[in-house]
Amino acid sequence: MRRALDLAQRAAGRTRPNPIVGAVVVRDGEVVGEGFHAAAGAPHAETEALKAAGDRARGSTVYVTLEPCAHHGRTPPCVDALIRTGVSEVVYSLKDPNPRVKGGGHKRLEEAGVRVRAGLASAEAFRANQSFFKWATTGRPLVSAKFAMSLDGKIATASGDSRWISNDSSRRRGHELRNRHDAVLVGSGTVLADDPRLTTRLDGQEVSHPVRVVADSRGRVPVTARVFQPDLPGRAVLATTETAASNRFEALADRGVEVWSLPAGENGRIDLGALLDRIGRQDLLSVLVEGGGTLLGGLFDSDLIDRIHTFVAPMIIGGRGAPVAVGGVGVSRISEALRLHEVWTETVDGDVWIRGEAREIPQTHLAITANARRETECSQALSKS
Repeated sequence: MRRALDLAQRAAGRTRPNPIVGAVVVRDGEVVGEGFHAAAGAPHAETEALKAAGDRARGSTVYVTLEPCAHHGRTPPCVDALIRTGVSEVVYSLKDPNPRVKGGGHKRLEEAGVRVRAGLASAEAFRANQSFFKWATTGRPLVSAKFAMSLDGKIATASGDSRWISNDSSRRRGHELRNRHDAVLVGSGTVLADDPRLTTRLDGQEVSHPVRVVADSRGRVPVTARVFQPDLPGRAVLATTETAASNRFEALADRGVEVWSLPAGENGRIDLGALLDRIGRQDLLSVLVEGGGTLLGGLFDSDLIDRIHTFVAPMIIGGRGAPVAVGGVGVSRISEALRLHEVWTETVDGDVWIRGEAREIPQTHLAITANARRETECSQALSKS
């Protein structure tokens, strides 16, 4: 199963709205076929693995990271291929939350006389497809916060200079994160201060460019910002409030920028829950939030962050007026502070990359099923894949 999980990761960030899935065919203790789902509409992992195995698949055991599908989408049901090939056993990690599957694949295989085991490496499989599971059950993307800061928690000097706090190697890791996410989100302050492009820049490999979303409640970002350049790869979106001035919207549309008019919260800024709902309706399963402090603070205050990636540089910036990584209201007591789970650290040429989960995996997620509120909507989206 470990090999199947590794294979699935080859398509991370490229299968939406489908999950990433890997499969391995084993016969007489020997791996005879491997496969993974490369993109929506492409053959599923089981089909690819069975094709690679050929006649040796008969009587084999197939290890797959997700319950085989039993419905017609863009491709035929995987259970049909498994049954037709004559495999003896199927071992999978997690039930598929797709309401069109929901144990149907498991049942079909057993009815055909195939031995079925579930639950192997379920925690690892859940983490690998956490964005898919969240989207399929809530309609919202998995939200990862990413920021670089000094040892004293600053993301820029008091004068606004922020280039560069992290080193070249850490910035490359940041682009690798973009390469694995469906969308990247920043606030208007970040665009005004840094004028980023928000594209993926990795040398020597094919990359995926996330949808670029700018949260701009008051309409401060100019049409000429680099993030809105029409010659950049991928889509650009301006998310604003229903009360913001619309005199720039036509000019943005001429540059190919989508404008999302969203309700405002009590503070007059974009309702962040509504923003995540809108991102989810675009079949975007994961979003990387790259700041600034106001946007991140609002997301943390609202408990909307799922995962954190922090790059800490060995420097002290100081300055009472220097911006910090996370603003917002914050907590009043240390006991209320968010403490990360499954913390992982890596030294990156002197910087320290800290990654963690905002919450533990509920045991119910390891036998996950889609909730009733999302069944119809997700079924329609997933049936197209």
